[in-house]
Amino acid sequence: MKKTEQTSTALGLELGSTRIKAVLTAPDGAVLATGAFDWENRWEGGYWTYHLQEVWAGIQAAYAALAADYKARFGRELTRVGALGVSAMMHGYLAFDGAGALLVPFRTWRNTNTRQAAEALTARLHFNIPQRWSAAHLYQAILNGEPHVRQVAFLTTLAGYVHWQLTGQKVLGVGDASGMFPIDSRTGRYDAAMAATFDELLAAAGMPYRLQDILPRVLCAGQDAGTLTPAGARLLDPTGTLAPGAPVCPPEGDAGTGMTATNTVAPRTGNVSAGTSIFAMVVLEKPLQHVYPEIDLVTTPDGAPVAMVHCNNCTSDLNAWVELFRQAAALCGAPCSAAELFPRLFAASLDGAPDCGGVVPVNYYSGEGVTHFDAGRPLLLRGPQSEFTLANLMRGHIYSAMATLKIGLDILRGEQVAVDRLLGHGGLFKTPGVAQRYLAAAAQAPVTVMQTAGEGGPYGMALLAGYRLAVLQGSTLGLADHLQQQVFAGAAGSTLAPDVADVAGFDAFLARYKAALYAERAAVEHF
Repeated sequence: MKKTEQTSTALGLELGSTRIKAVLTAPDGAVLATGAFDWENRWEGGYWTYHLQEVWAGIQAAYAALAADYKARFGRELTRVGALGVSAMMHGYLAFDGAGALLVPFRTWRNTNTRQAAEALTARLHFNIPQRWSAAHLYQAILNGEPHVRQVAFLTTLAGYVHWQLTGQKVLGVGDASGMFPIDSRTGRYDAAMAATFDELLAAAGMPYRLQDILPRVLCAGQDAGTLTPAGARLLDPTGTLAPGAPVCPPEGDAGTGMTATNTVAPRTGNVSAGTSIFAMVVLEKPLQHVYPEIDLVTTPDGAPVAMVHCNNCTSDLNAWVELFRQAAALCGAPCSAAELFPRLFAASLDGAPDCGGVVPVNYYSGEGVTHFDAGRPLLLRGPQSEFTLANLMRGHIYSAMATLKIGLDILRGEQVAVDRLLGHGGLFKTPGVAQRYLAAAAQAPVTVMQTAGEGGPYGMALLAGYRLAVLQGSTLGLADHLQQQVFAGAAGSTLAPDVADVAGFDAFLARYKAALYAERAAVEHF
């Protein structure tokens, strides 16, 4: 790559639950360099949180790794990028005062202590407001009488915060904004009638602001969200090698980048993102007939309505068991890394019974909105006659990672929501043909996994940055057409249709899983 061609690249950064990742792409979506940094949330003061200094340490480490990868591949320093964008975990609560100071530690999407507010807002707005949403966090803090709420001058998400620091712009992509407060897809803005209703609640509580005074301005994919400032460039790259001035696309949530990474932003398409959390996004042709507490209504990065089934728990318990097996192997003199062990254990699961032989893991590390849990306790249940084998155990853990998701997908099936394409992406799909096969059984639909499945959100964010660059260069294509024609035309991938035995087996497992939730509830109450 010529040095001048760096101006045609797109950089995507994503702050996920366990990793901060960076991806640099070419105009056709080809990956040029990557970098990552591992981190973990903390349980402090009754909340799941991350420290903001960890945010910047992680971003800088991930970018440094990407820049080193670029230099190793191309023999030159990465001094500029054509465009960039930031994505992160959706929802949560980052509240700042008028001077830009953080009022309380970051409260992430994983917190499930906002039930009172979420239920009250859902009833008042006639629209499902999950516990994760920023509006629920704000209203719960008001109901709790927390002193800081009167000082709130700006409320945003993690992606919105990072974008603000890089560009000086208090904006948010419409997909991420739709996890703060409901969006009217006809206008691409916060729903005006619902905002007015929320303002009545604020006034009744004596708050000195209206909702839209403190929320970020909403932008759609491709719109102007500012440029990388000199201070922002130093935040990304303290060495000073990266030049400022690159256009920055609207910041997005991990749901929006997942849709982009899998080319599922058009109606009747859907995707499943599976990592620490798991969620399905299905782009709707028409509104749902009813309000469901298990279903979020959000948008694509270009504002189309989406039904979202979001589950807080996916791979945490599975990862813990793999680590246990890694320690056991090392004890027996056969050390191997998690990267070696995961594909072997996933492959072993294929020898398990379609219903996992009566072995039922419940993977709830934290609360789970779909099944109405405010906290979680990982469990492993089996009867005296269960076939307790390694294959059944592993198959059960992978089933468990997507069992709660299936409960939500069954609601959409009851609403006759049509899906022509369902794509899987994220870490759960890195081992070919395993989680993909089980998801096809759970969703009762063909599932495609592309070669970029493991890239996930940061790849999708890079594609959104590339779309912003294309718009600046004169492209008039909409986002869906841009992705189809410029990125995914001829993209390699594999598709698996549901296996009849797997479908029946997953249904049998899910019946046991639902029964096991009674034990889960008792464990939460008493253990």
